[in-house]
Amino acid sequence: MTAAPQLASPFLSASEFPFTRSLEDSHPQIRRELEALPAASFVDWPERFLYGHGWTVFGLHAFGKRLDENCARCPVTARLVEEIPGMTTAGFSALAPGTRIAPHTGYTSRVLRCHLGLIVPLGCGLRIGGETRTWEEGRCLVFDDTARHEAWNEGAARRVVLLVDFRRGEARRG
Repeated sequence: MTAAPQLASPFLSASEFPFTRSLEDSHPQIRRELEALPAASFVDWPERFLYGHGWTVFGLHAFGKRLDENCARCPVTARLVEEIPGMTTAGFSALAPGTRIAPHTGYTSRVLRCHLGLIVPLGCGLRIGGETRTWEEGRCLVFDDTARHEAWNEGAARRVVLLVDFRRGEARRG
């Protein structure tokens, strides 16, 4: 694993990345595609040791590989994530009520992570290092996931974000 550059905060300003504006502007269409997906089309996040139960995903791109069938079911979302310079992974990430993801670190400093809030009930949060944030529907959070982080949903409904990993340095405003 490559060491991550030292940042003042593990959270970066979404405005530094022009693609976040397109995601935020397209939030209603992305949410409609999400809501058209049957719950059974989501699969458990593979690292079960981090959460036990309740973290599911619907992938569009996984580590550079396009999941054609899933992209066909979400054409607007697929097009938007495919326009992101350096995008490596993208899909919907859902946390069921009562789910907690244990503190952990990402695997590589070569990428940054973006979450677009789609369904965000009260009681959800993301802590990275000593900073805690909440998602907002229609807004992006960009962060360095090589910093120790954890997430939870203590709300009464499922929390869903569009998760996008992109190569560091390729999507930033000139």
